Amino acid sequence: MDWDLLSTRLEPATGDVALTAPAVTVAFVAALLVVAVPAIWQVMRLAVTLVHELGHALVGLAVGRRFTGFVLRGDMSGHAVTVGPPRGPGRVLTTWAGYPAPAVVGAALVWAAGRGWGAPVLSVVIVILLVALVRVRSLLTAVVMLVALGATGALWWWRDDAVQAQVLVGAGIVLLVGAWRHLGAVLRTRDRSSDPGVLAALTHVPRLVWNASFVLVCAAATVLAASAVARAWQ
Repeated sequence: MDWDLLSTRLEPATGDVALTAPAVTVAFVAALLVVAVPAIWQVMRLAVTLVHELGHALVGLAVGRRFTGFVLRGDMSGHAVTVGPPRGPGRVLTTWAGYPAPAVVGAALVWAAGRGWGAPVLSVVIVILLVALVRVRSLLTAVVMLVALGATGALWWWRDDAVQAQVLVGAGIVLLVGAWRHLGAVLRTRDRSSDPGVLAALTHVPRLVWNASFVLVCAAATVLAASAVARAWQ
């Protein structure tokens, strides 16, 4: 293997890779079209669900739980399974992580794009997807994962710093808007099997408090991403 060739795809960009106003505008409009056109959104929202479920999985691993598998469903819902104590802080953090995950990841993508960190970020995404691929538990999930891996891998391998930055901005905005849309749906439900319902049962803290925590994190992520986009438009 040519390690020098590989290293060029892992390192941050050198020189001036600041996002330009036209590039950010194109990415912004494309992202809004994705979430505004129902036919496109019905497919692309699976990416938001994927990040939601991987949020559960990664936080679960971080707190010592075992990640055993996950599925994405045709109705755009999903489910990740982690094994560990049925109660306690680890279970609470794992359950809480899902809804904020798309917003946090989206903001991180936008922030990193403007600082030339597209290649390292894509490298991390590829590693996470490869690790998660062996935990898929349905055909649809496998197809979504392979498409995500193929698209991310192509963007990473045929490296173009400007294109990587623009795609990351667009993907970040899609995840942010998607996070708000998913959050809006869960705020309206009283389903006890939803994440805030489970959190309320685990902790006896009202679901209103958990929903408020989701809103606060999503709002902070949105402000961070908006500030990065605003700098490009100045």
